[in-house]
Amino acid sequence: MELVTRHSAIQVMLSEHRRLASVVAGMTRMADCMARSAGAPAAMLLRAMLYYIQEFPERIHHPKEEQYLFARLRERTGECDAVLDELGRQHEDGARRVRALERALTRYELGGPAMLAALRDEVNGYAGFYANHRNLEETVILPAAQRCLTTADWVEIDEAFGANRDPFETLETEDDLDDLYTLIVQTMPEPQS
Repeated sequence: MELVTRHSAIQVMLSEHRRLASVVAGMTRMADCMARSAGAPAAMLLRAMLYYIQEFPERIHHPKEEQYLFARLRERTGECDAVLDELGRQHEDGARRVRALERALTRYELGGPAMLAALRDEVNGYAGFYANHRNLEETVILPAAQRCLTTADWVEIDEAFGANRDPFETLETEDDLDDLYTLIVQTMPEPQS
């Protein structure tokens, strides 16, 4: 379902969701490639993908959703409280899942192919988890926000999401995250037919 919006914050969130979805899809493809041929470059690329997830959605995207979008939606209506509670739990669970992915990757790097099945399980689990999370936000929360939030709410939310999203308050870091995303997308293998 395509969400039509005039709010820049929603456009930013949807763009960020697409970027993260492409990184997560790349992680699953990379884990599949690792099953066909092990190697340090594959593990390094997977580690770069994890770094991107830690630095972007975990430190920037999710906190802004909670602080601005979710908080304002809770103020305006109670119709989404259960879903917002679930998304809050998922944000916490997402950070835990990223740490589990990191541990599984480290075990693979140290233990070799014998550790690959556990790594692939973590990657596939995260991919399913993220798809569900994204679906809840895009099919329930964003449409509800469009219905329930005021113009003043949107001014604040649009400004927050339109602002420099750099976690370290330097333009170089945001540029580095963009460069990392570009590297990830250009380096990851094509989907197998």
